[in-house]
Amino acid sequence: MLGLFNKKANTLLGIDISSTSVKLLELSRQGDRYRVEAYAVEPLPASAVVEKNIAELEGVGQALTRVLLKARTNLRNVAVAVAGSAVITKTIEMDAGLSDDELENQLKIEADQYIPYPLDEVAIDFEVQGPSARNPERVNVLLAACRKENVEVREAALAMAGLTARVVDIEAYALERSFGLLSGHLATAQEHLTVAVVDIGATMTTLSVLHNGRIIYTREQLFGGRQLTEEIQRRYGLTFEQAGLAKKQGGLPDDYASEVLQPFRDALVQQVSRSLQFFFASGQYNAVDHILLAGGTASVPGLDRLIEQRLNTPTQVANPFSDMALSSKVNAGALAGDAPALMIACGLALRSFD
Repeated sequence: MLGLFNKKANTLLGIDISSTSVKLLELSRQGDRYRVEAYAVEPLPASAVVEKNIAELEGVGQALTRVLLKARTNLRNVAVAVAGSAVITKTIEMDAGLSDDELENQLKIEADQYIPYPLDEVAIDFEVQGPSARNPERVNVLLAACRKENVEVREAALAMAGLTARVVDIEAYALERSFGLLSGHLATAQEHLTVAVVDIGATMTTLSVLHNGRIIYTREQLFGGRQLTEEIQRRYGLTFEQAGLAKKQGGLPDDYASEVLQPFRDALVQQVSRSLQFFFASGQYNAVDHILLAGGTASVPGLDRLIEQRLNTPTQVANPFSDMALSSKVNAGALAGDAPALMIACGLALRSFD
């Protein structure tokens, strides 16, 4: 038990700011076992975040304040993420044996040729990936750059809730980290798996393909659960809020399943199929071993079975918490329902243990 007494010192809250909600997760670890200490989800005002960009700082700051209260956590240090589309990444070769400071200075000199923005407007980070396959005296260095405004607006929103960003990550890498918890549970568990993670949010669906646990392809497209909410709203004369609640809680007329839900599921399967076709057309793969569904829309009833049937590929809904212990203040049923939408928040919370 000794490790638990000082768990607060370095623990970071994983906070995922998506287009419709703010998701917060706090994890602790004892030995190899993780425990969910706290979690909460708080909806955002309709236009506070548009296509992953914070448009209304105050609305996001207020939602962050509410999500903290809801989660009942005392932590104030945070890992947060920017969208992959806001980040330029490039793997470059550099001399082996340079210190971090020397690498950083060298990268600043060379970064101009890789980054299409003035360097004073850009936040840069790097990570040494290992020796170059072509030249043992060189190393591969992953360079990541993002416009400072994307980072600063997140820091400002967090500050409004009394929170401090200690880590700014990239959503795809947070997803990759969460996937590490799931890979052993796949029905086709074997080595060298190629897995498609389909993250279906409110307005955006992101396909990330992982091979050996590493992301090798990402594609975003504008399609998501909001289409279903808007169709419920239009057909049954509800407000957008009422339609969103009815979608989650049920109680819609008898024709809902056949007239509204099924056409939406069909359209979603088509989107997934099309995204995978783009991936197959881009390189050496013509199949994936498994499909994992993430994001708030992943738990649409029957979606996993429909995709599995139509695409003839084992498909399941992601739950990164299936092997974790839960603190007494975490509602197990609610967490299971929200689990697919918490993949990025989970990957961010895991930064505590790097």
